[in-house]
Parts: sequence; structure tokens; C-alpha cells
Amino acid sequence: MTKSFDIIALGELNVDLLLNKIEGFPEVGKEIFAKNMNLTLGSSTAIFAANSASLGAKVSFLGMIGKDAFGSIVKDSLKDRGVDTSNLIEMSDEATGLTVVMNYGSDRANVTYPGAMSRLGFENVDEKVIASAKHVHISSIFLQDRLSRDLYEIVRLIKRHNVTISIDTQWDPSEKWDFDYKRTLPLTDVFMPNDKELMALTGTSSVEDAVGEIQDYINVLVVKMGSEGSLMVTKDRKRTFLKSFLNSNVVDAIGAGDSFNAGFVSSFVKGEQLERCQYMGNLMGAINTTAVGGTGAFSSKSEIVRVAKENFGQIISV
Repeated sequence: MTKSFDIIALGELNVDLLLNKIEGFPEVGKEIFAKNMNLTLGSSTAIFAANSASLGAKVSFLGMIGKDAFGSIVKDSLKDRGVDTSNLIEMSDEATGLTVVMNYGSDRANVTYPGAMSRLGFENVDEKVIASAKHVHISSIFLQDRLSRDLYEIVRLIKRHNVTISIDTQWDPSEKWDFDYKRTLPLTDVFMPNDKELMALTGTSSVEDAVGEIQDYINVLVVKMGSEGSLMVTKDRKRTFLKSFLNSNVVDAIGAGDSFNAGFVSSFVKGEQLERCQYMGNLMGAINTTAVGGTGAFSSKSEIVRVAKENFGQIISV
């Protein structure tokens, strides 16, 4: 069967209101100032989709937005980045999600209103859409009640169509970590948590212990470790640690993990070696930190290539 898309991005959609250069930390009953503000496409899955498209993948988005101004921003932003929006579901009775992001150097504090994205569940996953893709990437499951509830059934549906899957659970705001990895991960081709998420998911206190806990259930595990780099572990217990490409002038770190995912998965769907996928993940995560917002550094292929060479000394083609 001819595939219309390389990747279906399945998950949450919202806009990000970014506040930078903030004078201290917020306190209840008091007001502080931010010296810089930007409204941009947000959500981990949307950043992943936009940046994967910028890297040359044919990407469509399956997700929910409201019929409102923020929904229009999301839809137009995805289109501008080359992401197909024909599979978006627009809700008239729910608002588009919003995340307020308060940046403090390389760290941040977020407040999210889920809105329409919390309504996406198994009943909204069209089998024809899934079958039209080579790969499905699922992210931020804990921000989406119905998606989290239905995740195993969604994954089973995807595998019935011989489509590969990557999952990045992201952080659980409730810190309950209700993720049945023993059932779900054997059907998942690439599992992509960061180190803190992996430890929380497995109830362990070190990456080494977390990998040991989850080893028997994975196909490919990629652990994002921030400025340290990434660790890749395969089903046959092969481990590959790759140091990060350090940026000495971080603009902000929003979406760095999602850009890692875009670099890795965009290479994965091309059939490239896993080590090359990991390299591209590390590099795209670093490139992300050179501009504002999760998609700011991914305006074009030529810009990605330029930043890779000038900022990190890496010669690539995308």
C-alpha cells in the first residue's frame, strides 16, 4: 500500500504563551513583570510535527482544537510548517488548549489549560488515517485523559496496520504515572522518555535501575538526559551513550526534547541506522535551544543546516 504520510502525529494541541526575562518568581497576591512575551505554536506533539516536517518528513496531525482564535493559530502554524491539517478535529463546545510558559534560563515553569485536547480518545482514531502513514508518534499522554485511558487499544489498532510507533509519555502533572508499560511497550517500536520521566514511571531512583526495570519490555528505548546527552538501549541489551552538543548561549529550552524526537523519528522513518537516528536527535535538540520557542530554530532546511554547521560544527543534509 502506498503511504500518503511518513508520520502521523497523534496527540495534544495548544498555543504557548512564552514569558521571558521574568523579574523573580510569581507569588500569590503579588505581581511581577516579564520583559519579553511571545505567542507561538505549542504542545509537545505539535512541536514534534512541525520540526519533523521542517526536516523533510511528510507529516499529518490527528488531534483536537477548538473553533476559536487559538485554534486558528494552531492550524495556520502547522500549515505554515508544512504539516497536513486535514485530520484535525475542530470542537465547537470546547476551547483550544493553552500553556503559559515562564522561562528561567534553561529551566521553566508551565501552567496548562488542556481544553479540547483532553477529549481525544480511541473513538476519534480513524483506521484509514492510521493506515495512510508509515509511523505514528504519540506524546504527552498524561495531559489527555481519554488518550491515556485508551492508549493500549490505540497502540493495538496501529500495529494491526503494520505501522511503526514511537511514544514519549512526557511528565505526569498528577504524578500518578498510570502507564501500563508491560503491555504497551512490547508493541512500541521506540520509547522516548527523559531520565526523570523514566525513573518516575518505573518507581526507581537511578537511570540504571530504571533501564533494568523496563529492559524486558522494550524494542528500542531512548533516554533523553538533557545537557548530558542521550542513552539508547535495544531489545538485545546493546547500549549507546551519545554526548550532547552543548550550546553556550541558550535562548530557551522549550521543545528541546520534542526536537530530539523529531530528529530521531524523521531519520527512523527513512530506515536509517539507529545510531544515526540518535545522532540526529541529539543535534536537533541542541539546535532547538538557539531560538525562541519549540519551532523557532526550524524555519527551513537551509537554516537547520546553517545552524548545525555554524553553532555545532556538524555538516548534515536534510
